[in-house]
Amino acid sequence: MKKLIFILSMILSSFAYGQPHHPRTFLFVPGAWDGGWDYAKVDSILSAHGDIVYRPTLTGLGEKVHLSNPDINLTTYIHDILNVIRFENLHNVILVGHSYGGMVISGVAEQAPDRIQQLIYLDAMVPDNGESAKDVCGDLWEPMTKGNIKDSMVLYPFGPTKLTPPMDVPQPLNTFTEPLQISNPMVKKIPTAFLQMTKDGKGSPAHDKMGILKARARKWKIYTLEGGHYSMREQPENLVKKLEEIVR
Repeated sequence: MKKLIFILSMILSSFAYGQPHHPRTFLFVPGAWDGGWDYAKVDSILSAHGDIVYRPTLTGLGEKVHLSNPDINLTTYIHDILNVIRFENLHNVILVGHSYGGMVISGVAEQAPDRIQQLIYLDAMVPDNGESAKDVCGDLWEPMTKGNIKDSMVLYPFGPTKLTPPMDVPQPLNTFTEPLQISNPMVKKIPTAFLQMTKDGKGSPAHDKMGILKARARKWKIYTLEGGHYSMREQPENLVKKLEEIVR
């Protein structure tokens, strides 16, 4: 009886979206100060419908905070994700980068475009060739980091953080200041979308300069979701629904 129930649940799960469900591979790249822990609920929802989910934490952040050191840079983070793809032998990856994670997925796409099925910038930074995250931040950099840089680490700047895990942790300054070189023409062939978080249907003019304006200029598909910047924390179910819309 238990075996029969299990088989029926798998069949129902496979038809969750109205058609036989073919597992897709999602790889989530967290934003600054964040970690893979932030995607646990998103992982659970997608996995329950048969998808394969990877939510790695970048070196020195999250549960890897014990590895934190000032020498970590953007290249380190790019290799973190490239090595997940290579060592897990992933193909047809739906690569999702949140916020600062847009810098990382841009660098990953540059080096492994053949492994990526789709790029999704989740309210994320969109760099031009030769830009660092600091450059992308523009006028927001100084007010964001004033008084928040200590021992070559950038402290979480948006209010107090939790004192116990899981929590946002300091991030090496080098990860924000290292420029990214992007020129691979194959990247332009990857279907790419930008998901903008909105308040009352509108984005933030200052924040829009970091991402959506460039996305529009590149003629990417644009989607919106009402809510705060951390949709994976605040409304994981709605985020998954929006990702489904984008992937379809």
